[in-house]
Amino acid sequence: MTLSMLAACSDPEATGRFLIDPPSQPIQVANQLGATVELRDVSLPEYASGQEVAWQTADGAVRSNPDNLWADSPERAVTLTLARAISDVSGATVIAEPWPLGEPAERKLEVRVEKALAQADGIYRLAGRYFVANESGGGTNHARSFDISVPISNTEPQTIALAQSSALSTLAQQIAGLGGPGTTFVTRTPRDPFALDPMF
Repeated sequence: MTLSMLAACSDPEATGRFLIDPPSQPIQVANQLGATVELRDVSLPEYASGQEVAWQTADGAVRSNPDNLWADSPERAVTLTLARAISDVSGATVIAEPWPLGEPAERKLEVRVEKALAQADGIYRLAGRYFVANESGGGTNHARSFDISVPISNTEPQTIALAQSSALSTLAQQIAGLGGPGTTFVTRTPRDPFALDPMF
């Protein structure tokens, strides 16, 4: 290995680390989610859960570069960022698991991301499903899909980071309002027949 190659490998400035950071002044929405919500770890596709920032090239391949990394573990960063973003837009208390408070959360939220990619067609796409489960008997449960597109001018890592942050901000608004495109089915959890009547 030449001296120049060794110098490049040892140069910390040769590696860029990028943050996921939604806008500091988010759009406010009416809270339909509930007062307290526990967010389970967000599940990401394998290419999006790695440390390297990935993008799609014209041949359809998903590629990445070891010089461009996420500043934190993507699953952890997306989970914590989404919990904070939902709280900011709705006023609900949304906390990533494990739930740290003495009184359990009213609802549990699970987000399964099926696509999180800067596509070759100039679109950053965030798609998947989210599920909201009511922890009390007789509560309403929701399952809904989301498919969010953010235009991008290039596939530079800083552009991808900004697009992902914007997409997560939009997803936070959709979840807070139990809305967004796609289909929803609602089920009702049977009440516990042995639970005491609150009047007593």
